Amino acid sequence: MIETGIPKLDEFLGGGIPKGRSIVYYIQPGVEGEIFGLQTIYNSLKKGKTGVFVVSSTIPDIIKGQFREFGWDINQFNDKFFFVDAYNTLIGAPSNERFVVSNPDNIEAFSKTIISAMKELPSSTIVFGSLSTIIDLCGEKETIEAVREWNKMAKIYDHVMVYNFTAWPYSEETLKAIKEDIFNAVISVGGIAERVIFGQYFGIFKADWTKEIKKSMLFRILRPGGIKLYIPKILVTGPFDSGKSTFVHALSTRAISVDRLGTTIALDHGHIDYKGFSADIFGTPGQERFDPIIKLLSGESMGVFLIVDSTNPTDFIRAKQMLEITKSYGLPYVIIANKQDLAGALAPEDIRTQFNLPLDVPIVPVVAKDKKGVFEAFEVLIEK
Repeated sequence: MIETGIPKLDEFLGGGIPKGRSIVYYIQPGVEGEIFGLQTIYNSLKKGKTGVFVVSSTIPDIIKGQFREFGWDINQFNDKFFFVDAYNTLIGAPSNERFVVSNPDNIEAFSKTIISAMKELPSSTIVFGSLSTIIDLCGEKETIEAVREWNKMAKIYDHVMVYNFTAWPYSEETLKAIKEDIFNAVISVGGIAERVIFGQYFGIFKADWTKEIKKSMLFRILRPGGIKLYIPKILVTGPFDSGKSTFVHALSTRAISVDRLGTTIALDHGHIDYKGFSADIFGTPGQERFDPIIKLLSGESMGVFLIVDSTNPTDFIRAKQMLEITKSYGLPYVIIANKQDLAGALAPEDIRTQFNLPLDVPIVPVVAKDKKGVFEAFEVLIEK
């Protein structure tokens, strides 16, 4: 298996991409999807594999610069990383690369170089930076037939084939072939748009070697860093003095409490980067007069942590009220049984009984001041 290094995607693919298989990143125009191919080959190189990057829309030095932009040092892989240069000859410039396509607008010349690289190199991850550009240069039908041949050769020589494809308005026949026919796996990379694209996501359209997972993940691109899964907003709520501020600060890479005087009377705001996930966290005040803030934030959130003081069951009635507010928005939620280190702290199952919660509602024991259980709770929420 070749791992893509893209958070959650390898899990969805059953561990990665098997040797001899092909995958296409099917990218909606306007979405910054080319990084999927870059991150896949960089992760493969990091694992000690050989990598080949097919450049057809710019010079290889620009691609090398993009790796640096994301904080990825490719110089350490010089003996295992090769470019197929299908651009310099197009503009009449010399090339220093080992593999050069002599006539990039001729699919036969393209195939000759690709197949030569497949035969010469050991089992490799071969990434096409822009299949769309090859189609534009060589024609739709000609390129589709060539891709079929490349994928067959990859199976013979144990290569993994990875294609970036931007779904410009090609013929219906071409788009259908790419999405349904010629690749073992198709990863949809799209945008959430309202006049402009304000969110990006990926999901598996198909993968013939693993069970189907109909799940999409929001992501954003960090420089440096690459693809990070993105949760726009997580709400942290709970009764007065249950430990919400402590939880937000314990979970966050960076956090701030706004308008703080004694216990919090406004908001906590934090940000977390953890295991490929990036999320903004908002903690609400516990007093009833601030319930409109909870309603406002719930309408914009993707999940909720309800913090309860395990030593203070008298506040559970208030906690239930706050839970009902967030549940009305249909949000996934996790109960945080905080202050588990103190005498008299109720166990999670005792809290479940008092709340009369079904077994599928997670209750996570936590000591927020010591950061115990906070990241486990985060993992539970993102799985929901």
